[in-house]
Amino acid sequence: MIVKQFEYKPLSHFSYALLCGNEIALVDPERDPSMYYKFAEENNAKIVAVFETHPHADFVSSHLQIHKQTGAILYTSKLVDADYPHTPFDANDSLQIGNVNFSALNTPGHSPDSITIVAKSKNKVALFTGDTLFIGDVGRPDLREKSGNQKSKRLDLAKAMYNTIQTQFTNFNDDAIVYPAHGAGSLCGKNMSSEGSSTLGEQRETNWAFKTQSQDAFVNHLLDSQPFIPHYFGFNVDLNKAGAENLNTSISNKDVKLQDEELESKELIIDTRNEEIFKKGHKSNSINIMALEEGHKFETWLGSIVKPEEPFSLVATSFNHAKGLLSRVSKIGYENQLKSIFTLGDTTWNKLDKIDLQDFKSNRNDYTIVDIRNQSETNEGTFFENAITIPLHELRERATEIPTNKPIVVHCAGGYRSAAGSSIVARELEQVAVYDLGEAINQFK
Repeated sequence: MIVKQFEYKPLSHFSYALLCGNEIALVDPERDPSMYYKFAEENNAKIVAVFETHPHADFVSSHLQIHKQTGAILYTSKLVDADYPHTPFDANDSLQIGNVNFSALNTPGHSPDSITIVAKSKNKVALFTGDTLFIGDVGRPDLREKSGNQKSKRLDLAKAMYNTIQTQFTNFNDDAIVYPAHGAGSLCGKNMSSEGSSTLGEQRETNWAFKTQSQDAFVNHLLDSQPFIPHYFGFNVDLNKAGAENLNTSISNKDVKLQDEELESKELIIDTRNEEIFKKGHKSNSINIMALEEGHKFETWLGSIVKPEEPFSLVATSFNHAKGLLSRVSKIGYENQLKSIFTLGDTTWNKLDKIDLQDFKSNRNDYTIVDIRNQSETNEGTFFENAITIPLHELRERATEIPTNKPIVVHCAGGYRSAAGSSIVARELEQVAVYDLGEAINQFK
């Protein structure tokens, strides 16, 4: 058994291909299946199975497309009540692919329908834990609160997670390898490691969830200070339960318009250029969510600021960048609400003025300061007294709470989020000057 791990860094997502002789099984594949097809071709093997550990909230899976294109059988828990063609796979179910035996553990906690895939070959045991067991943490239990068709109480799921950790992994030796669906940076947990795998023995020693503790202590720790839930999470759960359409089909009618010169726009524009370029000139009605680097969490913030089914357009830097953006938008299933993609021409666009940093330092009381960090961050302290705290993902809805009798200064912890936040406030409160403190926040730490 050869395990190939694939990582999509912007969403901190791990997916897997298991080469079993001349056959391949996939676990939790991402939206674009091309990398799995390439792996199969390179190994002269056929994809015969796809395991979905649960309907994912933070990305769209390609399981249905893979089934249609390869004939692979889709396996998931019967508790999912999946709308796509599938074979139920739960405790006491197993199958043989090549020299590898696959079985399932029902491991509720992150979701009521989560399963862990157990792969055994000779003396090797691999546990594909999905969002149940991470390296250093376990999956959060509150994401189904906002999903349309599947709702579960977070407290009940937290208790289920306690039982899962206490009972479901006890029969495995310490050398069993744990392969999670996410690493550090994912909103599906709060303190997970960036490592892509670990041994079960190491997790028993270092992961807080395996410590001897009461159910109440476990539940309280698990529910405390979980990250916010982006708008798109419930939408993705329902989309994955139904099965997403073919990626190429869904993006085939999205054209790129080059050198657009129209200044005014009534539709929502997401401008993905770097913030210094955006501030020098942008279309009206624009929000700046940067997407030029792999480290930019574009998908997360797009799905946190723009709601599912809300129409929007994109500004790109070039034709090739536009094509890459289309791929990134599709990772969270937002391509159908994308109206257009374009680059900008040489028109004199709307501008955002640069803050006079020295004046701000000397006369802070002359400004209204807005802290857009997450609640878990602001709970640990603020940079400025009397700052108004509104997390970025709530800013569009709550911008009118900000007083407009003084110039407004927006800040986060490093600069990426404040670029988006300042553009949102400027868009919503046109009657007042809005400044982005940006990376200068580091001078106040």
